[in-house]
Amino acid sequence: MPKRIRVGILTPSSNTALEPLTCALLASFNTQQSTYHITAHFSRFPVTTISLTPSGLAQFELAPILHAAELLAHAEVDIIGWSGTSAGWLGFDKDVTLCEEIEKVTGIKATTSVLALNKALELWGVKKLGLVTPYQADVQAKIVENYTGIGVLIGESMERHLGAVKNTDIAEIGEEALGGLVGEVVGGGVDAVTTFCTNLVAAQRVEFWEKKHGVPLFDTVTTVIWDMLRECGVHAKELEGWGMIFQKG
Repeated sequence: MPKRIRVGILTPSSNTALEPLTCALLASFNTQQSTYHITAHFSRFPVTTISLTPSGLAQFELAPILHAAELLAHAEVDIIGWSGTSAGWLGFDKDVTLCEEIEKVTGIKATTSVLALNKALELWGVKKLGLVTPYQADVQAKIVENYTGIGVLIGESMERHLGAVKNTDIAEIGEEALGGLVGEVVGGGVDAVTTFCTNLVAAQRVEFWEKKHGVPLFDTVTTVIWDMLRECGVHAKELEGWGMIFQKG
């Protein structure tokens, strides 16, 4: 009988992409092997816009996120993941603190999309990163600044952003538009690309773009799942259809 593992996912309240993508990825994993049966369980906290305004930044204060994490703990999940990219502009230390606080409050290990992405960049030896986001220019600039601070270059030709503020608008961005942006940043001579927003409907296209362009693509819906599975001791190297990231555990 397969070993059952529950993963708890912290979700921005206005996000409509990450839940179906997460469930689709795990359904693929469950059907491709018989050792584990993984289920995802979600808890939301208020996030409606992405900006550097005081109200935009206040959405990511600890209290509401920890409350959502406590609700996941009621389901006795094995690990908790923040499926969001706010540390990209707030600073990576914010996610480190968040994980520490979640573990302190719930007793459950935690990770995040961004911390997982950074682990993947280190494992793959990425020094030049292609950054595709839906965000405004000032948000994008903060992300670029934070990656520069850890030695990952994102030059002008290596980043593209779409200027969105309202989170529900982000999920409406089509595959064709995203694919075009991925191609443009690959042209900048990058080691890897990230589609950096968990409300982008992109994870299902990762393998296609990797085969087309010949570089790894790390989608932030996928990165947190990859890291949660690793932390639970689950080997997913044989998973097909969701990208190169699963080749390294």
